[in-house]
Amino acid sequence: MQEPNWTFVTEFILLGFSLGPRTTPLLFSAFLMIYLLIILGNSLIALLIFLDSRLHTPMYFFIGVLSVLDLGYTTTTMPHMLAHLASEKKTISFVGCVAQMYIFFVLGVTETWLFAIMSIDRFVAICHPLRYKVIMSPWLCGAMVIFCALCGVASALVYTIFAMRLPYCGPNKINHFFCEVPAVLKLACADTSVNDRVDFILGFSVILIPLSLILVVYVNIFIAILKIRSAQGRLKAFSTCASHITVVTMFCVPAMVMYMKPGTKASPEQDKKLALFYNIISAFLNPIIYSLRNKDVKRAFLKVVGWRRAPE
Repeated sequence: MQEPNWTFVTEFILLGFSLGPRTTPLLFSAFLMIYLLIILGNSLIALLIFLDSRLHTPMYFFIGVLSVLDLGYTTTTMPHMLAHLASEKKTISFVGCVAQMYIFFVLGVTETWLFAIMSIDRFVAICHPLRYKVIMSPWLCGAMVIFCALCGVASALVYTIFAMRLPYCGPNKINHFFCEVPAVLKLACADTSVNDRVDFILGFSVILIPLSLILVVYVNIFIAILKIRSAQGRLKAFSTCASHITVVTMFCVPAMVMYMKPGTKASPEQDKKLALFYNIISAFLNPIIYSLRNKDVKRAFLKVVGWRRAPE
């Protein structure tokens, strides 16, 4: 049987956002400002946690790792997106697309599992406060982060290999602002039903399992909080969890919708909006939600810039 005569693509065109000539400069300015604030906010959090010994606790260690992940996560996509908004050339090489896809997925899966680890940290802090530092030892915290990273590397490798084993023979226009797998798969010159099943299985293992773990942990946390006698104590315990729940919802729910639905039901415009949430908006809000309103972080910031004490 004669093999089909395919001409494989060497580059892709990222269509990005459907905008008019007047809207593009405004969107470029807005995204540039958001990206600079993401770099500033997350770099500041990571730096303060590194410099201030009072922030050398398991909770702030995980927040520091989250800030580094958010920096890498957004830097994988936003500079390229800004360059495309600022110029007529909107191409990305095939190799560059694969690299962006892989790095994006590594960091995304790592962050998803990190959220689950952070919920365990909150459980130990609230339910076993006297043994908190003993249980959440530096060795265990480091091992947990390594586990998250290994899950990210392994899942991304499987995901990328299954996506790029397909032939791409044209067209080469990706209706997205970066090389996200569901958008790239639409250009494949072959049946993608196997990929849909792989996407669902991986989505279950890297999104639903961490989310289920978070849910189980928080049920136990809320049961423990209800047993606290003082209203002030219950409020303080709940406030330490509220920020984590907010960030998990912003990141994991849109990602679950994106990666666990069949490719045939994907809407390009809806996918772009979902990607904005878990790729850009969550990274922008994480420093504010987690740390910049935190008294310990404020105290560390004032110490670094020269003031000895932060206002209580």
